[in-house]
Amino acid sequence: MSKLLHIDASILGGNSVSRQLTAQIVASWRAGHPATEVSYLDLAADAPSHLSAESLGFRLPAGSAQSEVQQRENAVSEALVSQFMAADVIVVGAPLYNFSIPTQLKAWIDRIAQVGRTFKYTDKGPVGLAGGKTVIVASSRGGVYSTSDAGNAMEHQESYLKTVFGFFGITDVRFVRAEGLAMGDAAKAAALTAADLEVKAVAAPAANQPEATLAA
Repeated sequence: MSKLLHIDASILGGNSVSRQLTAQIVASWRAGHPATEVSYLDLAADAPSHLSAESLGFRLPAGSAQSEVQQRENAVSEALVSQFMAADVIVVGAPLYNFSIPTQLKAWIDRIAQVGRTFKYTDKGPVGLAGGKTVIVASSRGGVYSTSDAGNAMEHQESYLKTVFGFFGITDVRFVRAEGLAMGDAAKAAALTAADLEVKAVAAPAANQPEATLAA
């Protein structure tokens, strides 16, 4: 039985397009992989705190004395990284907020980016330790960024997520994108129609993925 981790980060609740897309992706994946076990993480409702001196306990040497606060924060980080490492598939809802990802999603990434767990350093540079997973990102955007060099230079959402998951050793990173959502009803309808087709495509095995979908 494979394990799928479903993550939402949008603060818009029922009005969120990224949440709509992640739900569709998970349903589509389960239709093609009925034995999949799904766990859910809503970062808008239950986000870890941002990194601080107290929440860096997971970076201290084993056996180091920790305060009660550090122990509590370390338990949060341990639970999140263990959940991530146990998953075979991760579906991430990632709306574009101010040219980047939601701060809640960044806080989660900072907790799972742990030396010795998701990556390590060697004399030849960093090596990812979380390879073999599939990550599917539901990317939602009010404007259009994918069709011009200027737009691509402005977005630090998809580019960042592809980089950070790649740093963890994950090479199968797929994107379902809905952009232009704030540019009128017609543009939004077209974006959702295009995204619906992409949702059906990403549930296929990696070998069957269109190159544009994987490299988006």
